[in-house]
Amino acid sequence: MSFPPCLNCKSEFVYQDQSHLVCPECAFEWNPSETDDAFTVKDINGKLLEQGDKVTLVKDLKVKGSSLNLKIGTKAVIKRIVEGKDHQLDCKVDGAGEIMVTAKYVKKA
Repeated sequence: MSFPPCLNCKSEFVYQDQSHLVCPECAFEWNPSETDDAFTVKDINGKLLEQGDKVTLVKDLKVKGSSLNLKIGTKAVIKRIVEGKDHQLDCKVDGAGEIMVTAKYVKKA
């Protein structure tokens, strides 16, 4: 029987203890029936964003720690979606490289 990876450390060595799943590497325990593992990110228009989607910036953005400014209409490709409160999208932006972007500043292209 195959169990989902650990929600905390992504370890594959998970075992079942009664109704809970336990990770032996980080000692994290959870009840699989109570977890909502469907983390979703939506753009400014409410469309669901996924890895590999092409997006466009809807606002001029300053890049922290740099003199670089990203203009409205700059295109990017989502490399991965990260669960966090500040920046959810790890994107490859045309002309700027890899940058973390907040989902509320993009729309699906």
